[in-house]
Amino acid sequence: MALKVYLSGEIHTDWREQIITACEGLDVAFDAPVTDHGASDDCGVAILGAEDQKYWHDHKGAMVNAIRTRKGISDADVVVVRFGEKYKQWNAAFDAGYAAALGKSLIIVHGDDHQHALKEVDAAALAVIDDPVKVADILRYVLTGKLP
Repeated sequence: MALKVYLSGEIHTDWREQIITACEGLDVAFDAPVTDHGASDDCGVAILGAEDQKYWHDHKGAMVNAIRTRKGISDADVVVVRFGEKYKQWNAAFDAGYAAALGKSLIIVHGDDHQHALKEVDAAALAVIDDPVKVADILRYVLTGKLP
């Protein structure tokens, strides 16, 4: 069995690399949004043309990024969504909802301080964890039946 895993969420820490490294040797293919913050913010105007108003600048970027996000989530067997400590990730909450609506297996990663705010997101998940490396433990168990 092979798994396609989409890694959504905050882009300010190395949590994706932690998971990918911890999954070495497993038959897992990873996908993710563009994690270059500047490229992600400016892709719409860079490709579709400049905008005078910030709303339209952001709107164009969100639309272009959504092409990648929708494809990645749709193709995934498992969607992992990480909520970081520093910023509110409204886009991550949207990705979790989209994945849940598609019936994807959903793993949510966040600290204790987000428990109340994310209770509905957590309720849609099959696993809620506080450490990204535990994602590898889950995937290893799913693929091999072996416990950590």
